[in-house]
This record gives sequence, C-alpha cells and structure tokens, in this order.
Amino acid sequence: MPATGYFTHPDCRKHEMGAGHPECPERLDAIEDRLLITGVGDALDRREAPEAPITDIELAHDRMLVAALRGMSVQLAEDISAGGPSHAQIDPDTSLNIHTWNAALRAAGATLAATDAVIAGELENAFCAVRPPGHHACHNKAMGFCFFNNVAVAAKYALARHGLKRVAIVDFDVHHGNGTEDIIRGDARILMVSFFQHPLYPFSGTENPGPNMLNLPVPPYTRGMEVREMIEQSWIPRLEEFKPQMIFISAGFDAHREDDLGQLGLVEQDYAWITQRIKDVARRHAKGRIVSSLEGGYHLNALARSVEAHIRVLADL
Repeated sequence: MPATGYFTHPDCRKHEMGAGHPECPERLDAIEDRLLITGVGDALDRREAPEAPITDIELAHDRMLVAALRGMSVQLAEDISAGGPSHAQIDPDTSLNIHTWNAALRAAGATLAATDAVIAGELENAFCAVRPPGHHACHNKAMGFCFFNNVAVAAKYALARHGLKRVAIVDFDVHHGNGTEDIIRGDARILMVSFFQHPLYPFSGTENPGPNMLNLPVPPYTRGMEVREMIEQSWIPRLEEFKPQMIFISAGFDAHREDDLGQLGLVEQDYAWITQRIKDVARRHAKGRIVSSLEGGYHLNALARSVEAHIRVLADL
C-alpha cells in the first residue's frame, strides 16, 4: 500500500524575515519535533524537495515576477557584500534574505515532486513541510509572507504536465487565499473551496468570486462545529459534483484557537475532521490523490499538534 510522503528541505529553514517575525524557521522545527516524539514521522516516506524548474513556476506566475524576485536576490547579495542591509522588503510584512530564493524554489519544488509521486502511485498522498508559504502570492505579485504560490503552481502543473482534466484546491487557512484565487480565477478545470475569517488580511474573498470559487467568509470567534457544518453543507456537495481527479490542500493552521494571527476557534480535532472529509472525496473521485502544503500557523505548539492531526488522517494512523 503506498504511503504518505513527507517533503521538506533544509533550505526552507534558511529563509527568515527578521527577529520576531511570526513566519519563522522554528515553525518547521516544531513540526519535526512533534512528529519525532509522537512516532508519526516513522510512518512517513520522507523525501527531499527539489528546486522547482522556472518553467513550471511560470505556469502560475508572470515571468516578470519570477525575474524580479531572482534579480532582488542577486542584488541583495551584492548589497550585503558591500555592507548593506540583510533583507530586501517586498511589503511591510514580507522581506527576503539571501536564502529566500532557494527556499521558495524548494517550497514549490516540494509540491511538484509530491504531485509526480502521487500521480505515479508511489505515494497515496503527501504533506509538504515547507516555507515560505504560498497562498497570498498572486500571478504577478509576491505579498503576505508568500513569494511563489506552491499549491497553485502544483495544480496548474497537474493539468499541464500530467493531463488531468479537473483538480480541486481546498484552503483552510484563517486568511483568504487571494493569490490562489487570482491565479485560478475563471479556470473551469480548477475548483477552489475555502473558508477564512472576515474581515481579516488581505480583506478579500467576498467581492465577486469567480464561478470556480466557493468562499465561506466567517466572522471572528467562529468555532469548529460551525465551520464543520458549513463545510458539510457547502464544500462537500460542490466537490462531489465537480469530481476532482486530484485534490491540493493549502494547509494553514492559524484558524486554531491558540493562534494570535486570527480569532477563530478551531482545534486539532477539527483539522482531523476536515482532512477526513477531504480524504473521503479524494477516495471516491481522485484515487485518493492528495497533496497538502503548509501555509500559515504561528503558535508553534498548536501548529505542531494540528499538523500531526492532519498527517495522522492522511496516513491512516
């Protein structure tokens, strides 16, 4: 029986955006430690994330954006050698250091390699423990801690390189995946379903969503049982009707009640339940094929416990 893959790379730890930034390398350490002490890591097929080819990243992103980020990285290295600052700012919350370019290539490469392995039947499904995250990265703009949209790149890749006809993206981050929506808007081959706190950064997702989008904005302090009910009534019928041949997950765990970047009330059992419902749809329509990639989640302990719960369901543990 094919196992659950676990894709990561040391380069993903080297990207950092300054002291005190919530999107920090320690997020990956917390996940690794949790999988080690619980023994969950022993059940996974661990694989090293390759660098994504630029041509595949450009399935989802404007080549000018890709060139600009690469250029900023080269310029930053020159500035540092001349005694300049250690980071280059993208927006007030997002910056790159000299390792960001490689980390971003590995993060996108993880989802591509996972897609290859799952479609080949080597793995039943996969989780990508990568950073930087991706779902705020638009077709021609990096923002919100994100540089390349790892999940959107993989979804476009599955269609373009593997010939799939229909894929779904499920986004359960506390923030709206505005970048993913920007990239896939109007592409009838991709259905995106999501819930997110509203109002909250990036203050989008409620105005004129595309016909291939199902957004569920929820108010602050919404708890897990309410979210589960909305998923059961809205997401599941839409996914069943769409019959995706593969499902990609933007797995953000910042809707956890202990996470300060949002004000929703989910707990680990909610993430396990959501994962199981996605898995049920994947088994019915997609030969079980799921690739999940880490997005948000900034309370280290809650993040680690939630990822463990998510992976336990993926791996039938």
